[in-house]
Amino acid sequence: MNQSKFSLADVLTVLAALAFGFVCFLSANFFTLGNTQQSIIMSIIIAVLLGGLALVAKLLKRTSRSFKTCFICEMIMLVLFAGFAVVFAIAPFSHYFAISDRKTEIQSKLTASITQAENMFTEYEKYAGTREGLYKKRLQSVVAAKQVNPSEYAAYGFESNGVSDEKQIENKMFTVHADLFPSNFTAMKRVDSIWLVKSRNIVKNWKPIGIVGVVNDVEQNTNEWLEQLIKLSSVRETEEQSEDFSYALSFDDLKEDFETLGDPTPLSLGLAVSAYAIMLLSYFVTKRHSKFPGIRILFSAGMTVDNEL
Repeated sequence: MNQSKFSLADVLTVLAALAFGFVCFLSANFFTLGNTQQSIIMSIIIAVLLGGLALVAKLLKRTSRSFKTCFICEMIMLVLFAGFAVVFAIAPFSHYFAISDRKTEIQSKLTASITQAENMFTEYEKYAGTREGLYKKRLQSVVAAKQVNPSEYAAYGFESNGVSDEKQIENKMFTVHADLFPSNFTAMKRVDSIWLVKSRNIVKNWKPIGIVGVVNDVEQNTNEWLEQLIKLSSVRETEEQSEDFSYALSFDDLKEDFETLGDPTPLSLGLAVSAYAIMLLSYFVTKRHSKFPGIRILFSAGMTVDNEL
């Protein structure tokens, strides 16, 4: 009875190779820090190599002719499969699990970085509020002493032009607020907030592909936002004495952890062995042709090698 050219076992071999390749993609995405193209190419090569070797070995096993040559090639395919299996089980396959084993630690560090970025805007708003309050009190003090110190009254930009002092103070405070909170501030804060909320969800739910983006961007983005806030705070009103906004930032460098290949874990080794067994399932269940001469081929191949030596 003829064997099916593409059996259920073959399908399982292909699926196992694809699953193994996908995990390798996740691992490569970690240690390349999000280089998707490189990760995809690497995972495809690994999946095709392992799946191809397993299927070729299966085809050679069921050959109906050239038994000696096919048997030798079959053994070569199995040896190559075993060699690549050992290499890939150590890296890159295991790296995904090595990083995942530190999930809680990484989540804690990234969450702390996100939290300080979120708090930075709150601290800026407090800074701006304090600054506005101090300037308003100073303006009111100058107005109260305008008869005693008219030069200071003029230095602060007050004018005796029919507009009440209260209205002039109101106008000056409007200018202060507009300088500290320009028209694009709300939009900037909203965009940044959306990114932070999205990043927090990625970290909380441990999304392997997205987590690398957070690792790459959280420090850079936060520093850029801080620079923008410092720039906004650098504006000074007439005779205003104040300091620029400052905010201490501290980040744990996780990039090196992601780029350094981790040691295989029991889970990764167990899954790798299981995947290899499924890949070779098609080979194991395939029967040799009825005319296959059996173990004599092995002895014949050995004798040929000895004679050549």
